[in-house]
Amino acid sequence: MYTGFYHTHKLVVLLFLLLYIIKLVLLFVNTDKLDAFSKKFKVPEMVVSFLFLATGVFLTIKSADISNLLIVKFALVLAAIPLAIIGFKKHKKALAVLSVLLLISVYGIAEMNRGMKSKKVPLEAAVITNPSDANYDVLSHGQILFVSQCAMCHGPSGDQGMSGAKNLVTSKLTLEAVMEIITKGKNSMPAYKKSLTDTEIKAITNYVMTLRK
Repeated sequence: MYTGFYHTHKLVVLLFLLLYIIKLVLLFVNTDKLDAFSKKFKVPEMVVSFLFLATGVFLTIKSADISNLLIVKFALVLAAIPLAIIGFKKHKKALAVLSVLLLISVYGIAEMNRGMKSKKVPLEAAVITNPSDANYDVLSHGQILFVSQCAMCHGPSGDQGMSGAKNLVTSKLTLEAVMEIITKGKNSMPAYKKSLTDTEIKAITNYVMTLRK
């Protein structure tokens, strides 16, 4: 369900932003055409606006971490919508431009927040991380990495399911498939190829496979 809401939200965000950009262009080109466009697309715009807010609220409720960036994002959305309504209805160009800029910044914040999820978290417990060390244990390394990077969404047992995280206990994916998803990301899960080394990704993958019943 989360994945469906996630993709729906991404789509309606783009549609919402597209509608506002079109209206902004018309505001500067021809206000009569703007009024005609607004009247013609009044219902579709209401539907897109509702889906935009509804899916956003759902994803927030299901999020494993309500960060400051997420709070700022919602504050900007709540500020942008009334500004847009007044700006386009009253033909106030400054307000309309400001509302569109706020919405663009919201999109940027969302991408920034997604990128922050993939940042490497410092390990709190001492563990040997060098594979060439005689006492190196890949599962111990993978476990401590999993706790720091993955447990917030997947849970310590792998079945928490926050932020759209898949149930790792019941997963049937192969080791190679799991490693690829950790490396490249999928849906709401960010890619870790830039923040984790190949050794670290391999360690997490091997540990994840042990969570299955």
